[in-house]
Amino acid sequence: MREDFENFNDEDEEWLSELEISDTDLENELSDWHAARARDLAETSYGQDGAPRRGRPGMLRAQPKPGPSRQTPPRQVPPRQVPSRPAASRPAQARHYLDEEELDDDFTTPIQVGGWPEAGRHGPGPEDRTQAIIDRGRRSVSRVRRPRSRKIMFGVAAAVAVVTLVSVLVFRSSPSWPASVATVQTQITTACQNANVASEPSQVNFACGKTTSQILWVFALMTSGNNPNFTDSKTGRQGLEPISPTQGGEIAWSLNMHHPYNPMDPVDSLEVAARALNNIIGGATLTGTNGKPTVQQGLEGSPANCAKYTGSSAVVSHAGFPSLCAQPVNTATGQAALVADAYKQWVVGATDAQAYDVGVLFANADNPGNAQVQAILKNLSQAS
Repeated sequence: MREDFENFNDEDEEWLSELEISDTDLENELSDWHAARARDLAETSYGQDGAPRRGRPGMLRAQPKPGPSRQTPPRQVPPRQVPSRPAASRPAQARHYLDEEELDDDFTTPIQVGGWPEAGRHGPGPEDRTQAIIDRGRRSVSRVRRPRSRKIMFGVAAAVAVVTLVSVLVFRSSPSWPASVATVQTQITTACQNANVASEPSQVNFACGKTTSQILWVFALMTSGNNPNFTDSKTGRQGLEPISPTQGGEIAWSLNMHHPYNPMDPVDSLEVAARALNNIIGGATLTGTNGKPTVQQGLEGSPANCAKYTGSSAVVSHAGFPSLCAQPVNTATGQAALVADAYKQWVVGATDAQAYDVGVLFANADNPGNAQVQAILKNLSQAS
């Protein structure tokens, strides 16, 4: 806008003269007001002699300054590319710059009240004010900015949304094993410290292996709900292992326990179960009634079973020892098949479907959210 004011032509000077005359009229009105005010004060005041004083004469009226001569050479300004404007539209545009909201605060007040407040104060004259308007131009309109409070509100809302999402992902409930499983796992750790749980003489210890010990709590879960105080009134079975107390006592004798076998003690019951399962899988050599050793073959003593468990039918046999698969049972499929067969020998009358469920639980010991696992657990809870 400043560039527009600097490029006034001769016709604009006439418009400036009109502004100066208007300003002069405003000063005259202010001078009349001061004069009237002075007369009122003079009429109500008295001197020392008690006679009322005359008011002092009114101030001299300001006279309009003569407009600049038409012969005044135009002011030299640097050439600029300024679009021409029609002369008729100049006053309307000029008045636009005198809007009270667009003038600087230093010049708005004098113009609104008709001049400067005090007659004795020498404020800037019409030419100075006009020149200031020309030099300074209209105030720039400040860019509308979003309130800081709104930005803070949006930031807090976004942070709350992120925290909520993370909380849902981290703390959401997921399928898990029954609480009794963790308890039995701790008891298995203690029971497997007995070095005599391995089969004799082959030393097969599948039941307490680091990656296969879940067979103990899976069997206990399926047969007694992981309850060491379980008692079956029909068979007389007690504790976690699905054998009679008499059978458990015979196995406990070979474990060299420091106290009599107690099927209601979870650690004793799990030690007996570990030794029994290892004998079922790896076989055992027992002393017969005639005093001679009797070899009892385990699940790994059959070439057909070895082919199912290891993928190879090769069998290794020694005199006086049960036969074993030549290859270890390492695959998940082979181990699940071995566990299912062991369950059918452990629990008399177990069905193929029950043996299959045991294999599924064993293979998914680290994945309780498996759909088959959840279905099996649901059936167990309904049956108990």
